[in-house]
Amino acid sequence: MKKHELPRAQIGSSEIIFLPVLHGKLEFAQVVRNYLLDIKPEAVAVEYPETLAEKILRGVKRLPLLSVVSYQEKDGTTVYLLVEPVEPLIEAVRTGLEIGSKVHFVDLDLDGYQGHKEVFPDSYAVSRLGYEKFLEEALKVDYPKDPLDIHREKTIAYRLKQLAKRFRSIVFVGGLAHVNAIKEFLKEELAQPLARRKREGVSLFHLDQASSREVLSEIGYFQGIYEKERTKQLTLDRLELQQRLLEEALSQHEEKNKEVVPPRHLKILNQFARNYALTEGRLTPDFYQLLVAARGSVNDDFAWELWEIGTRYPFQTENPEICPIRINLDDLFKPHKKLKFFRKLKPLRRKRLVPVKKRPLEKRPGQWKESWKGINICSFPPEDIVVEGFGRYVMKKALRVLAEDLRRVEPFTSSLKDGIDLRETIRNWYEGRLYVREERPITGKVGSVVVIFDEDEAPDGKERYPWKITWHGEHDQESDMAFYATRAGEVVVGPGISRCHYGGFMLTYPPMRVYDIWSDPIFDFARGKAERLLIAAIDYSLEKYVVYIAKKPPSSLAKRFATHQGKKVIYLPIGQFSPALIKKIQTFHVLEGHKVRLYAHKYIEGE
Repeated sequence: MKKHELPRAQIGSSEIIFLPVLHGKLEFAQVVRNYLLDIKPEAVAVEYPETLAEKILRGVKRLPLLSVVSYQEKDGTTVYLLVEPVEPLIEAVRTGLEIGSKVHFVDLDLDGYQGHKEVFPDSYAVSRLGYEKFLEEALKVDYPKDPLDIHREKTIAYRLKQLAKRFRSIVFVGGLAHVNAIKEFLKEELAQPLARRKREGVSLFHLDQASSREVLSEIGYFQGIYEKERTKQLTLDRLELQQRLLEEALSQHEEKNKEVVPPRHLKILNQFARNYALTEGRLTPDFYQLLVAARGSVNDDFAWELWEIGTRYPFQTENPEICPIRINLDDLFKPHKKLKFFRKLKPLRRKRLVPVKKRPLEKRPGQWKESWKGINICSFPPEDIVVEGFGRYVMKKALRVLAEDLRRVEPFTSSLKDGIDLRETIRNWYEGRLYVREERPITGKVGSVVVIFDEDEAPDGKERYPWKITWHGEHDQESDMAFYATRAGEVVVGPGISRCHYGGFMLTYPPMRVYDIWSDPIFDFARGKAERLLIAAIDYSLEKYVVYIAKKPPSSLAKRFATHQGKKVIYLPIGQFSPALIKKIQTFHVLEGHKVRLYAHKYIEGE
């Protein structure tokens, strides 16, 4: 079905072309715009009542700002009509005005009309089948009607016939379920219908920013892209937009939380969302299904970023020229589902009731960052304790792993040696004999620990963790530390308090021995920051073993360097540790001087 094959009716020498649509769908908005630009009719008729024309036209002229047309029915019910970019009727009015067509509102103004919950094919089928093929199949269905629908369809047909006396080419844009009936009524002699010619109390409001995250027909992210692309030949694909949205949410999640999402999790996300959509008869997942999939396959933090970006409409303003209004889906009588995000926060632990203390806030945005100097800096002691505790824990863990590797298990012959190995005995129970173990003593201790969260080897050369520094322990219980991280002062969370994220760090014991490893030329042969930390850890270790925690094993260069020094690197994959623990250790705070330690907890503990 090409342009000349669209549904149409001939009234005398005039032709009426029908563009049936599903309301509030991206695919139909772009179809309407593309066809109107192609056909360029003398008149465009839309399925809105004339009584709302003035406010709707004003709302259309405000676009890309969002508007709400509001009025009250006789029973006191307030009706809200959204003026948004992806509504096909709004696009018809907007494009009609742009191409110089006369725009007419031909629907009937009724009180108490609630519409129907008709089941239509997924609008994404338009992108795959094409608009004409979609119509060919969709118009074969006999949709349910009530007397109010018939009254509306007769009124529209009558008004279209009146327009046909004035214009030779007319495009009607209206609901898919009404087109067949309107075409049939055009063949009849119709009397002028009784209709309301004026409605009192019609108002136009600006849609509040918080409301736009909830009530838009398509999410704000889609509407923003549509608005930016509508001056071109529109060929937006919903699945491609969803992938762009996921990529942006993933990038923001990784930047904010310094947490890399494995590719397999994204594969699971897409598969889950697709299957969820299929169970509800959809070709593509809606935004709710996408959020559920994100939460289940990654975590609530990622789902929150997805929601935050997906519902953000980029053309919002804080100072509209008309009064803003806040509405929700209940006001629009739309069915909806609720989703709660359980982001990573500290659990509530209380033994007694205490007054609630709010985290202090800036008097004005950017005040703390402007005052940051970063000259005399120090660490936040509670975080030092956590890192040192982790370092000592992995030392013990590494020695246990090494002991397991050195353990020898063999069938019992004449000696029980260091005892029966129950695991191996049970595994080989069918043999009918015992297995015994022989423990071999470990000679040596762990002298250094290296933890690499991110090797920071970006192909574009842009460093995510550019700040490189060496710190000395403040007392005998602390280690010397070298690390690379995000810059201090980039994220300031309190006066003289900056939040940073490690890319990797090295701990070595005892303290007060380490020269600045980043400027020491002896380590210049290292290829990258992670390898430099490991080589420095090997060089400064006073013990035989060095623990290396990372996603990838140590390089052959580092292992050869350790061998030449008579030392050994024990590799522990970072995936063996709890993601929550790793994330907690990766985040740290830098303070401007020891005096800040007196009040830092008020700002850090409240984050």
